[in-house]
Amino acid sequence: MDTILILTSAILAFVLTYISIPPIIRVSKAKHLFDEINKRKVHKSQIPSLGGVAIFIGLVISLLLTINGFDFLKMKYLLAGVIMVFFIGLKDDIMVISAHKKLLVQITAALIITVLGGYRFTNLHGMFGIHDLGYTWSVLISVFAIVGITNAYNLIDGIDGLASGVAMVAALTFGTWFLVAGHPEYAVLSYALTGSLLAFIRYNVFGKEYKLFMGDTGSLIIGLVISALVIRFNEVNILYNGPHDIVAAPVVSLAVIIVPVIDTIRVFTVRILRGKSPFSPDKNHVHHWLLDLYKNHIKVTSTIVVVNILLILAGLAICKIGVNINVKFALLFILGIMVALIPKSLLIYRDKKNGIPQPQAPVIKKPRMEFSAVEEVR
Repeated sequence: MDTILILTSAILAFVLTYISIPPIIRVSKAKHLFDEINKRKVHKSQIPSLGGVAIFIGLVISLLLTINGFDFLKMKYLLAGVIMVFFIGLKDDIMVISAHKKLLVQITAALIITVLGGYRFTNLHGMFGIHDLGYTWSVLISVFAIVGITNAYNLIDGIDGLASGVAMVAALTFGTWFLVAGHPEYAVLSYALTGSLLAFIRYNVFGKEYKLFMGDTGSLIIGLVISALVIRFNEVNILYNGPHDIVAAPVVSLAVIIVPVIDTIRVFTVRILRGKSPFSPDKNHVHHWLLDLYKNHIKVTSTIVVVNILLILAGLAICKIGVNINVKFALLFILGIMVALIPKSLLIYRDKKNGIPQPQAPVIKKPRMEFSAVEEVR
């Protein structure tokens, strides 16, 4: 019965998202609601950017129709958070608002989810020698994780199918585990998100007349839901008393979301070391490097999605090594950094081979944390 319900949620989400997109595109074109074209964007034509509205419709309606009363009570505050980031993302896609205002709404949504909804880390599984967390630290770490993961997915939404592709891998991974381990309510959430993303990818990657982007509306929703799944995955694996429990859940969690997390940490670190705001726009993301190599969105997205899957398998393998969880986490993190730097190394090799002079390394300046209202442009 649970399996049927879970599949129903995915199918409903797919159908609702799929049929919502054409009218959204028509309205966007009629009202001239297009994604801004500038030198940092990789698209050269006017494309509607309200795909997140369709993802929201498919996800939320599917959940309301398939989760039972008890599960809805556990999930209602998460849905409240989703609605909050939906509206702030929609406003940003239509009018453009400052990063500060968006961050404030994200923090508020995260507080609602953690404090009222109970989606929070209560145990770090021995990370940094810490197991049980006090309430205050539990809330602070959880809010930081939710906001961080949400923005990580937002920041990699730079080419066709990338954010939706890696998010679908994450949702399928968590959803399948929740299904097998006997947590159907979170499997429903995961598969509903998967269904919505699959329908969106059909138009975003393969659409011609009906092509659109998800915008901040979609990427913020995706990041928020994935962050909630990460928290629940870690929480239900604390006791290791089930046949399918994961011994090093934080390591597997990192493996699942490693693409956006590593890319965001790397980009922010480089910007701060150069004396810039971490939110200052540039073309220093991994997908920009790969696009320079491949000149094709589908090839870049496919490469990153495959790498994400391989890193998940690597994370599962690392979990079986008989070492401390901190060593396991560090091994996976270092592996992720090394893999992320491969495209840049290939670019340098290609340019040297073709006799193209390399730009001088920028002087590292004392960081000045000037958080302007300029939004990061992926």
